[in-house]
Amino acid sequence: MQVSDTIAEHLADPAPDSASGPWWRQSLAHGAPGIALLHIERAAAGRGPWERAHQWLTYAAGAPVTSGPDSHLYYGAPAIAHALACASTARPTAYRRGLEALDRTIAADATRRAAQGHARIDHGALPVLAEFDVIRGLAGVGSYLLRRDPDGDAVRAVLEYLVRLTDPLVCDGATLPGWWTATGPSGRGSEQFPGGHGNAGLAHGIGGPLALLALAARRGVTVEGQVEAIGAICRWFDQWLSDAGAGPLWPYWVTRPQLRARTWTPSGRQRPSWCYGAVGLARVQQLAALATGDTGRQDVAERAAIAALSSCTAVSDRSLCHGHAGLAHLAAVIAADASPQAAARLRELIPGLVDTTVLPGPDFGEAGEALVKTAGPGFLEGAAGTALALLTHVTGAPLTGWDACLLIR
Repeated sequence: MQVSDTIAEHLADPAPDSASGPWWRQSLAHGAPGIALLHIERAAAGRGPWERAHQWLTYAAGAPVTSGPDSHLYYGAPAIAHALACASTARPTAYRRGLEALDRTIAADATRRAAQGHARIDHGALPVLAEFDVIRGLAGVGSYLLRRDPDGDAVRAVLEYLVRLTDPLVCDGATLPGWWTATGPSGRGSEQFPGGHGNAGLAHGIGGPLALLALAARRGVTVEGQVEAIGAICRWFDQWLSDAGAGPLWPYWVTRPQLRARTWTPSGRQRPSWCYGAVGLARVQQLAALATGDTGRQDVAERAAIAALSSCTAVSDRSLCHGHAGLAHLAAVIAADASPQAAARLRELIPGLVDTTVLPGPDFGEAGEALVKTAGPGFLEGAAGTALALLTHVTGAPLTGWDACLLIR
């Protein structure tokens, strides 16, 4: 907790020199809304003043808020709305008018984007990752709508679009998954990905839509074809599952040559993380299993998480996105829904992950300060996200729903 406290103190005030540019106010991943989440959660836990959280929220919303095609869960209106929604969880009357206005804007944008997705499918064109993924696409925005207005038309529009996303497309004579993109994982054309790729990641690939479809189904929010769409994505993951001694693994992505050969071979050390890799996908598969009553899939998912978390030699940082803090948080989330035996093993692994995250040494204050300087202040890859994971390890569960933006619950 000392490291988390120190990080919060170093990120106490939204000083102008903290910002790298106008975008910083609206970036959940790297800027003010993500840091606001830390102070909101601390205030809800009684470990910090609400005034500090309010200062960060005021700063984040203190300039014109981006909406429309340039906004997404991690930037603009949905990013600021997520932080405000977390604050309103602990203070229900706070920020009500601002949130209601943002909700209307986000719902309209999502409905429009879903319609554009349907039109693209009607024309038989391949999507871009930013159409459907968690970070920039409709899976991410849909998770916010599911939280704020689960019975609304906008949520249905997003889910109906995601169901159609699972329909195969024929391109250049080849039958491809409906989420196949013509680019590389960066979203740009690449000689390393001739013919594009099928992205499996939670943050950037089909793992995000599967998570949202499963989370919605678990809450009783369903549209026609949703269970079948969950099954279609799960069968694709089953096709690429490797379980050859190192525990169940799925690829980060599938290339066109691999698609033709219908096989892939894990090479080198695969980093487990939230964004890509076995632990994030284990949670997605677990959610799908819980939504459909598939106990066999749940067992595979939990074995995958245990195997990956038992050997984290490829993990070299302490971030929420792809570091030890994120792994510790995911382990606790997976354990909460796991079978008794798997839950016990996962909980045994958490202290070691936390110990690595807090940089054990003689001065925890210096450790927190060093993390802010070296990793930056941000939520996904910086100190604020690490501090949130450490705080939640102590409180036992998020008090404000800050991790809803990760689509893990």
